[in-house]
Amino acid sequence: MCGITGWVDFERDLTAERQTLEVMTRTMACRGPDASGLWVAPHALLGHRRLAVIDIEGGRQPMTAQEGGETVAAITYSGEAYNYRELRAELAAAGHHFATESDTEVVLRAYQAWGETFVERLNGMFALAIWDTRREELLLVRDRLGIKPLYYAPTPHGVLFGSEAKAILAHPAFEPSVDLNGFRELLATVKTPERSVYSGMAEVRPGQVVTVSRAGLRRRRYWQLEAIPHTDDLPTTVATVRELLLDIVSRQLISDVPLCTLLSGGLDSSTVTALASDALRRAGQGPVRSFAVDFTGYTENFTADAIRPTPDTPFAHALAEHVGADHSDIVLSTEDLMDPAVLREVVTAFDYPTNWGDGYTSLLLLFRAIRAQTTVALSGESADEVFGGYAWFHDPVSVNADVFPWLAGMRMRMAEPTLLDPGLRRALDIPEYQRSSFRDALAEVPHLPDGPGAEGLERRMREMCYVHLTRFVCWLLDRKDRTSMASGLEVRVPFCDHRLVQYVFNTPWAMKTFDGREKSLLRAAAGDFLPESVAQRKKVPYPATQDPTYEVALRERLAKLLTEDGPALPLLDRGRAEAIAAGEVDEPVHRTDIEFVLQLDTWLRDYQVRLDLGA
Repeated sequence: MCGITGWVDFERDLTAERQTLEVMTRTMACRGPDASGLWVAPHALLGHRRLAVIDIEGGRQPMTAQEGGETVAAITYSGEAYNYRELRAELAAAGHHFATESDTEVVLRAYQAWGETFVERLNGMFALAIWDTRREELLLVRDRLGIKPLYYAPTPHGVLFGSEAKAILAHPAFEPSVDLNGFRELLATVKTPERSVYSGMAEVRPGQVVTVSRAGLRRRRYWQLEAIPHTDDLPTTVATVRELLLDIVSRQLISDVPLCTLLSGGLDSSTVTALASDALRRAGQGPVRSFAVDFTGYTENFTADAIRPTPDTPFAHALAEHVGADHSDIVLSTEDLMDPAVLREVVTAFDYPTNWGDGYTSLLLLFRAIRAQTTVALSGESADEVFGGYAWFHDPVSVNADVFPWLAGMRMRMAEPTLLDPGLRRALDIPEYQRSSFRDALAEVPHLPDGPGAEGLERRMREMCYVHLTRFVCWLLDRKDRTSMASGLEVRVPFCDHRLVQYVFNTPWAMKTFDGREKSLLRAAAGDFLPESVAQRKKVPYPATQDPTYEVALRERLAKLLTEDGPALPLLDRGRAEAIAAGEVDEPVHRTDIEFVLQLDTWLRDYQVRLDLGA
């Protein structure tokens, strides 16, 4: 996996701007620690930071395509095309010649052969930019589910772009500013398509091509979820899901560097680990390596609650033993989680403060520890969105609420950032922002015109699945990408294969829950690869530390912030913040409130953001 960036300007000669490109490219050194490359042309600059995974020697970028001694196209590419071998064979049969074994060259030749429609042939996760020298046209392309990020900022005569906002922020002409909608995005736990936190900056939408030429900027969706009648019976559906999963995991094991799986002991990660183990064994390789996160004393002193009824470690160990995995636990302490340098690294990884606290910090630390031993990891992320695994999918109150079901279902501090100034909270009106976003999402849902599934519960559950796949999974994928790439670890997500997503999206809800449980199809398709205890385990979210000293440390850090003349102070309800820091409030205070404020202050200090929060 890599970091890409660039600058296109049709009115000036950019060949003298190499140093600016170097600065923009350098911001993503963590995403690509193995190599750096620049490509300079009069109206286009392309930068690349490389994490070498396939064809270590031959896959250097930016890469160019030649015809008759002339450069006709240049590419800077982040991602993996899992079907690149089939595409390579097809292109070679059509007369194309290859100088490397990399998937990057296959993608570039595919563009030469098929033009803009080449992206419809790719199976994988990717964000890429192609500059066509003859047409003087830039293509920005993002994968179908939004696994890999890609930002852009239109300019009067072109565009700036980058894998992360920091690459654009490094350009001297771009001033970081955030308006009310941008600030709302920080807090809403909703990923609004195309919207960035920063004013004047957008994201390429999943499944979208953005074309920049002298004629202007054009956006085109090359893929989106479609409503297709599901005609397969239950046994055929289970068999199809199984066949897809076997193919997907096998494809995603392609790597020229060490590879592992992330294993929590839940159904999703256990399925990926078990299928990976089976595929490696059949290929005469293995054993599969797996890693899990744990916290000091967490398993021994675990306290069950409605959200997390069981700890992960016993189940992860059971699965690892069952498949013969080479397994390791990464154990984190409160000191690790509260390290100021690590908190700053989280903000830097995202380019903004996050609202999920140690769920981000622990992921970053987990991935850093894994990266010390391997380069690529397979994750079970997104299975809950695809198969309907969260508890709120099965709660009528959440399903029928006038807001996203995860917000209704968590029944937590998701809408009201209680430490912010009351006037600012009224101006932000996060609950209305979330409801408005929900209405916008529902208006996009593709429905069957008539017949079974067009009305009632089936219609509503199609809506619930759609909003998860277009508004929630992007938020989680963003979290996974930033925290992993901050350490140069590539994380692959088999459950985001678009073939599986499209097929299961159109499977009736009654079939998704045919045995009265969550993720019935996944359990039926892959359960025989798992020990019974893991196959029957109920959904448990990513773990959070239960160490009481963690919250004490948060309050101490908040108290310290309140004594400093920091940039976040004018945004806070000072009296409430002081009472919480002193432990003088009666009602429960969610620790994510404190974590957000600490990150907010760090962000405003480090990024020198101009806030435009007038109502």
